Amino acid sequence: MNEQIRAREVRLVGPEGEQVGIVPLERALQLAADVDLDLVEVAPLARPPVCKLMDFGKFKYESALKAREARRNQQQTVIKEMKLRPKIDPHDYETKKGHVLRFLKAGDKVKVTIMFRGREQSRPELGFRLLRRLEEEVAELGFVEAAAKQDGRNMIMVIAPHRATKAAAGQRAGGSKRDGGDAVATAELDPEGLTEPVKEE
Repeated sequence: MNEQIRAREVRLVGPEGEQVGIVPLERALQLAADVDLDLVEVAPLARPPVCKLMDFGKFKYESALKAREARRNQQQTVIKEMKLRPKIDPHDYETKKGHVLRFLKAGDKVKVTIMFRGREQSRPELGFRLLRRLEEEVAELGFVEAAAKQDGRNMIMVIAPHRATKAAAGQRAGGSKRDGGDAVATAELDPEGLTEPVKEE
């Protein structure tokens, strides 16, 4: 920046992005001084290097603000888990579907697990039928990110919120999330109720 630039000539870009052209370094420094701006090397590996006239202090401040805002708006990626039985009672099904809808509205993904026991393992179509029904009934808020598949005694499907749903959840959250990175957590819902989210290392 400024006198630290070592090239003899530079390709100069004006403060509004206009192309000035290739000029001697001394001329570029003089133009920067005339308008009380800094001469900043933005493409040092170019031949000749590209320099721009700018208020470097203001540029750094605005860049820091944008980075802070991006971190504030960054949502945590959370995966909730819902466990169902293939012959679930209609009332229990509606209750658990309500939890899935609530998770999706909050912008979270949901891992739906169908647990087979005993002779139920010979009837995988019951699990597929139940998952297909759930998929259709929550389609307004989410979509199947990972299709249903058998995993030992269980059958698993992952539902993710639509982008619009996730964006709405982020707006509701407002600025409550501070500098959060991507954290993956799981929350299980057993037949009796929800457990607390558990952070994965």
